[in-house]
Amino acid sequence: MNTLEGRIVAITGGFGTLGLATARVLAGRGARIALIGHGGKQDALPAPLADACIVTGIDLADAKSAQTAMDAIVEQMGGLHALVNVAGAFTWQTIADGGADTWQAMFDVNVKTALNASKAALAALSANEGGRIVNIGALAAMKAGMGMGAYAASKAALLRLTEALAEELKDRGVTVNAVLPSIIDTPPNRRDMPDADFSRWVKPEALGAVIAFLLSPDAQCITGAAIPVSGRV
Repeated sequence: MNTLEGRIVAITGGFGTLGLATARVLAGRGARIALIGHGGKQDALPAPLADACIVTGIDLADAKSAQTAMDAIVEQMGGLHALVNVAGAFTWQTIADGGADTWQAMFDVNVKTALNASKAALAALSANEGGRIVNIGALAAMKAGMGMGAYAASKAALLRLTEALAEELKDRGVTVNAVLPSIIDTPPNRRDMPDADFSRWVKPEALGAVIAFLLSPDAQCITGAAIPVSGRV
């Protein structure tokens, strides 16, 4: 059953491993996809995304750039029903060896991008029944490990953003939720942890399926939630 048939979904960080995997899952369920990226245009996309709206050269840490991206998507696709905030980054750095600039950088890429993209999309999402926002958090937001202070703090801030925006949008019929993956099975993570048991990690497509549920009509009664997606980690 294509529960997202005809729904227009914008994905930030759309050209990374998770962004593309999520886009494929959502497209397979009938969604129309818009991919937002910081870099240049991608030459080749998987077949299900051949008709995707592509918006590149966007710095989501800048509010005006985020608004430009959303306006372009709404104009080209005729509206917007959902936003998935995938854009983000990870840095491992101990407090003793690091500096405050790392904390600021993590906040900018993991919180400010989602804040600006969400704010830029609010008018379009509120104009359609059943608007949706899903943020990609992290289990580290619940408990930081060594060297993960800046990252964990930024992901914890993203959860507070999720909760606050969910409360603001309750009466507009727009839900706002976060998924909290453990380690996602991506090529960079495999390179960084070559001796790990990859089978225990979260497959990008599996996380995409959880996101698809949160975007579906079946999830209308879920908002302000932080859903762990931990695989077997």
